[in-house]
Amino acid sequence: MSKNSPAEEHPAIDARGLVKVYGKTRALDGIDLTVQRGQVFGFLGPNGAGKTTTIRILATLTRPDAGTARVLGHDLVGDAGALRARVAVTGQFAALDVDLTGYENLSVLGRLHGLSRTAARRRADDLLAAFDLTGAAGRPVAGYSGGMRRRLDIAAGLIVTPDLLFLDEPTTGLDPRSRTRVWALVRRIAAAGTTVLLTTQYLEEADRLAERIAVIDHGRIVAEGTGAQLKARVGSGTLHVRLLDGAQLPLARRVLAGALDGTLRPAADPLSLSVLLTGADTARLVGHAMTRLAEADVGVAEVAVGRPSLDEAFLALTGRPTTDREDVNA
Repeated sequence: MSKNSPAEEHPAIDARGLVKVYGKTRALDGIDLTVQRGQVFGFLGPNGAGKTTTIRILATLTRPDAGTARVLGHDLVGDAGALRARVAVTGQFAALDVDLTGYENLSVLGRLHGLSRTAARRRADDLLAAFDLTGAAGRPVAGYSGGMRRRLDIAAGLIVTPDLLFLDEPTTGLDPRSRTRVWALVRRIAAAGTTVLLTTQYLEEADRLAERIAVIDHGRIVAEGTGAQLKARVGSGTLHVRLLDGAQLPLARRVLAGALDGTLRPAADPLSLSVLLTGADTARLVGHAMTRLAEADVGVAEVAVGRPSLDEAFLALTGRPTTDREDVNA
């Protein structure tokens, strides 16, 4: 077996101290990021946290104001030309010509990438089949659904198979069925050997696809690890309590806040509350909480204890939900 070249021994991404400033806004505030080759790496954060800015820098679309990075063994600034030939970027919005058919979009891109006319046509056919778009190949993209456009956009980024694929919120705005289909495509791309850096606001998406996850907030990495490690950092379990009477919700909130040293938050159900438990002895904590509720004559309909979700971990790590604001430099 031949040894890897020196460049191939580097991580796919090795960034240190990346800074980017837009006017008075410090979009990135000293990012350190390492992504190993062959990984699906999740980059999770709210709008405006710095996800897209990071991708634009690592894909050589924007220069950092400070810091250094090597991507696929290439210096980010000094060797940008060689790097661009090995990466692909798929953004939040499909970069397609809506007046052309799906087949024409891919064929034209193949020619622009230097493929012969025959090779470009063959590659377009292969990608349309792989992404389940053969039946729509002859239709103008203007008539495609959002999920079809997203799949075609990802296919466009694979005309020449990249070593590193940046997927910037690829399922934004998609319905659950289309989102699941894109997830399957991401898994197939990674299984074929391409490293994937996936930015997303969807916690379930990161949990299902990524081997490791970095959480970015206000331009800084605030946590990194596997999904299980991030959940374990913020608590030993979650107590879910459903009340008999919604009028007792304020009282139950006060009782639980006093009984447990954990993050208390309302659930989607207006009769329910959830508490992130921070102690090791979950059974004792739950028993203590239920005793205090009984002493306060709070009627409880249901009690359940589960592991912390990635949603709860994100909220604990950043103090805010993933979609609390919009920012052009997200």
